[in-house]
Amino acid sequence: MVVDARGQGCPKPVMMAAEALSKITKGSIDIIVDNEAAAENVAMFTKMKSFHSETVREGNDWRVRIMKGSTCAAPQIQNEPEEAGKPLLVIIGTDTMGKDESLGKILMKGYFETMRAYKEVPHTIFFLNAGVRLTTVDEEIVAILKDIEAIGVKIYSCGTCLKHYDLEKALQVGYRGTTNHIIEGIKDFEKTVWIG
Repeated sequence: MVVDARGQGCPKPVMMAAEALSKITKGSIDIIVDNEAAAENVAMFTKMKSFHSETVREGNDWRVRIMKGSTCAAPQIQNEPEEAGKPLLVIIGTDTMGKDESLGKILMKGYFETMRAYKEVPHTIFFLNAGVRLTTVDEEIVAILKDIEAIGVKIYSCGTCLKHYDLEKALQVGYRGTTNHIIEGIKDFEKTVWIG
């Protein structure tokens, strides 16, 4: 199977690879991309999923061949047991990433799409300030967040912020939360990441 992912922005090639892999039980797929960063992202994704992949440059494109269910598949790496720790809390304080609003919206969507594709998710995501627009009125992000919530992520939106933006009745994913979640995050979580 050949998947043409040329012209697709991050994280679309990874998502296309994941979708193609879900359709086969054994065999190989080729992902064609038009930049080295995309090829590296696909290769990193396959390594995380314990598949073997080979990348070859072909003119201006890169071909990443992924093998699934064959004897040449890379053995799963046995990681050292992790120390018992508390999970990750992500706080989203804006509906864009960076100062350029149009680019920032693209980057924010890409961030959540990548999280969903890799299934590398935090324990809890807390939205505050303008970030609550992502759980209420931003239909594209709401759909992605529902998938992330289905994986087991706890999602909360600041009640004061929902009230400020008159979005209390518009919450579409997760639950209304309080700033206690942030205070608890400082105390109870191994790591807290703040975006915005």
